[in-house]
Amino acid sequence: MRRFIGRDLELDVLGNALRSVHEAVGSPKPGQCILMRGRRRVGKSSLVEEFLRRTEVPHVFFTAAGGTAEDELAELADTVAGSTLPERTLFSQEAPTQWNAAFRLLAEILPDDRPSVVVIDEVPYLMDRIDAFEGMLQRAWDRLLCRKPVLLLLVGSDLSMMEALNDYDRPFHQRGREMVVGPLTPADIGEMLELEPAAALDATLVTGGLPLICAEWRPGAGLWDFLRDSLDNPISALLVSAERSLAAEFPPQAMSREVLRAIGSGERTFTNIARAAGGISHTTLTRAADLLTEKRVVAAELPLSLTPSKERRYRVADPYLRFWLAFLDPHMAEIERMRGDITLSRIKEQWTSWRGRAIEPLIRESLARILPDGLLPAAPAIGGYWTRSNDVEIDLVGADRGPVAKKLLFLGSVKWLENSAFDAHDLAALQKHRAAITDEPVPLVAVSRNGTTGSVLGLQAVYGPEDLVGAWRRG
Repeated sequence: MRRFIGRDLELDVLGNALRSVHEAVGSPKPGQCILMRGRRRVGKSSLVEEFLRRTEVPHVFFTAAGGTAEDELAELADTVAGSTLPERTLFSQEAPTQWNAAFRLLAEILPDDRPSVVVIDEVPYLMDRIDAFEGMLQRAWDRLLCRKPVLLLLVGSDLSMMEALNDYDRPFHQRGREMVVGPLTPADIGEMLELEPAAALDATLVTGGLPLICAEWRPGAGLWDFLRDSLDNPISALLVSAERSLAAEFPPQAMSREVLRAIGSGERTFTNIARAAGGISHTTLTRAADLLTEKRVVAAELPLSLTPSKERRYRVADPYLRFWLAFLDPHMAEIERMRGDITLSRIKEQWTSWRGRAIEPLIRESLARILPDGLLPAAPAIGGYWTRSNDVEIDLVGADRGPVAKKLLFLGSVKWLENSAFDAHDLAALQKHRAAITDEPVPLVAVSRNGTTGSVLGLQAVYGPEDLVGAWRRG
């Protein structure tokens, strides 16, 4: 199925876990638990649905909605009644009014002689709204559920809360194996949308690899055709996905939304973000920035070099959200009155400069997957370097550790223009910046959308779109 391109690995992980449960039927503790996390709208629920469709084992798929404990219990009862568990009617007859009782009854109706699957989606809502939920879940697992041949999938979009569920000082510690569901990769997107490598990287920056958005991109269509189609449709996934995700994580009145908008508009330093967010106080900004970084919505980065630095800079971590905040969110009124053509013209005018910076984190992640490759060594840390005044700015820094390295492994420059290649002038600028931070002959690397031209013999390696996309291909 088209939407599941790139999910073979995840389906294999789930399939292997279920196979282990099946092989352990009759043993004292055949149950297994997986803690599945991933950003909102990345396709976790669809992945689980596809897994259940393929396996055809008895199952129940419950999704928490953030209501009261009583409301969630009522919804659980309705969900079990509509499930494929063979003894589901018993749950409706007893109608438990406490979560401890609900877990106990759920364990009772699970089959003893064959595998079943229990899915609890949006677990962070239950952790947040129901007193002692983690403790009740732990007791139910230890005493009841793990003794059944069941695969328990605990799914959540709040990354920090899902990670906390498995912390050493929390009740459910080490009860489940962690599984991260990421967005579709550039290689997945290229295959799904029938795009050449450079175009696949552009599509990654716009869609963030979110399956719902990619599903609206006609295979073979260019970037501008996709944007035109999406801007003409006020309920397109490109327009509405970000707002829905933010609404679920941050209340509208939260200052975090204003801070996120300031960072999304292009502000990167603490002072400029505070000014763009309406002149908020240092304390308020610190609290909002900490929340955004804790939830992995924003990345806070320091220069990677041989000496310590306090020049922290912020960026929106998710490529799609970064695109939405920069180009769509400020102009929703314009789009809603069917003037997406104006929005599209604005994107075209600013696209090259915006893309040049937006592509850098993706390039760093791709290089981390490529290396070592015979030209450059593996680099445990890959980042960038800058000074407060930006008189020295290096796009790529590979080092043995970060943010303060013992040894620099390579320095590099990114030139991501439509028609211009990396040339001798770019190499000279990179050499000048290398001299500003080290006297050592650290290898130099270029990453270019259009290759190199002229005399660039001082480069250790050159990477282009095909190399970057290839880094994400499995096998």
